[in-house]
Amino acid sequence: MFSIQTFLDSFEPLLWAARYTLLVSGLGIALGLVIGALICAAGLSRWPAARRFAAIWVSFLRGVPLLVQLLLMYYLLPVIGINVPAIAAAVITVGICASAYISEIWRGAIGALPRGQAEAAVAIGMGPRDVWGRIILPQAVVMSLPALVNELILLVKASSLVSVVGILEVTRASQAQAAMTFRPLEVYIAAACIYLAINLCLAGLGRYLEHRMAV
Repeated sequence: MFSIQTFLDSFEPLLWAARYTLLVSGLGIALGLVIGALICAAGLSRWPAARRFAAIWVSFLRGVPLLVQLLLMYYLLPVIGINVPAIAAAVITVGICASAYISEIWRGAIGALPRGQAEAAVAIGMGPRDVWGRIILPQAVVMSLPALVNELILLVKASSLVSVVGILEVTRASQAQAAMTFRPLEVYIAAACIYLAINLCLAGLGRYLEHRMAV
């Protein structure tokens, strides 16, 4: 029989562990935005070497599962003499993986803009910096916002994989709680509720930002 008490008691340790889920996801998406912008710029560059590098970067990271990337990063860094905590390795891996998808999101948004806008801006005397800062990027950010929010939601769910390197996020905490209580159904339903609540909040925030930026 389903135990309501076990279900309710599971929330306290799982909510405590959710801090690490949010930390890895938040820092990962922030790092992914920075690296993704650089990869996007390289992909749109006039230099063939830069475009080739961006294509290889995106192809590799989109073709290799995040779990394999995480294990590679976790075991590679000590081999080359870099000792970092597991949480740092997880954030770096999530950020690098996210950068491949974010760069493609931004490249697609920029490519969808009418070329006539930039040409008209140049015709009236605007320089490249003003064209990008005042014409192209503001529109690209608005267009890409739904896809970026979706990527953040995917990262929150994918953050469960960092449990393999010992980080006590929601999934690992639910496994420990289920082993302790011998009531896995109640515990995993509680974990599902926490993930759902986080992602519903993110989706709502994304819709709010999209509405505000579109005005």
